[in-house]
Amino acid sequence: MDQCLLTFLDRQPIDCDLAQQQHRAYCQMLRRAGVRVRTLQTHLRSPDAAFIEDTAVILDEITILASPGNAARRRELVAVERELADLHLIRRIEPPAMLEGGDVLRIRRELLVGLSSRTNSKGIEALTQIVKPCGYRVIPIPVDHCLHLKTACTALNDHTLLINPDWIDTANLSRFNLLSVPAGEPWAANVIRLNHHICLPAAHRQTATLLRQSSFQIQTLDLSEFAKAEGGISCLSLLA
Repeated sequence: MDQCLLTFLDRQPIDCDLAQQQHRAYCQMLRRAGVRVRTLQTHLRSPDAAFIEDTAVILDEITILASPGNAARRRELVAVERELADLHLIRRIEPPAMLEGGDVLRIRRELLVGLSSRTNSKGIEALTQIVKPCGYRVIPIPVDHCLHLKTACTALNDHTLLINPDWIDTANLSRFNLLSVPAGEPWAANVIRLNHHICLPAAHRQTATLLRQSSFQIQTLDLSEFAKAEGGISCLSLLA
């Protein structure tokens, strides 16, 4: 992880032993919520392999194998495809189309897809063609100043998005209730939903308070070392 890809952050020393402890705690959090957790022991020397969300998009009917924007990460796809083969049909997005799972936010039958440094228009077009027969609508969302759409926008429920409005174009989001993260916590918009709880990194205390005041039940987890690698709480899993 010390050699992880960084785009918008300066490199800091990463305590890899602490990162392993935090990852185990993350898996335990998922298990306590009733999630059946599979962990991969492949590509242990790949600096960004822990951020497995980028490798695929899992829908009810189909799995789409991603086409990472950085070529070095494409070697991770073989093991991920093998692990997901028992779920359902797998389709692939191939270069020069680029698409990473961190840019795809599913809300019912809509897929909000970030147009970012890791997902290009060809990737969005390819995804649209794949999911259209399944009845999904793809909505492109321009992203700026952060790596992925989910860095700046995740769903609190099917009607409410937690966002950093400085990092995404909200023009296509008018039908949602938009809750903005505090200015002092620009990275706090990346959360996951587990049952009736919103899970977020413990470092985002102001955002946790905001969510409690907005009547959401929350759970926090220390993910300090993954934050140094430009990773959020959703990045560490592929939730099916």
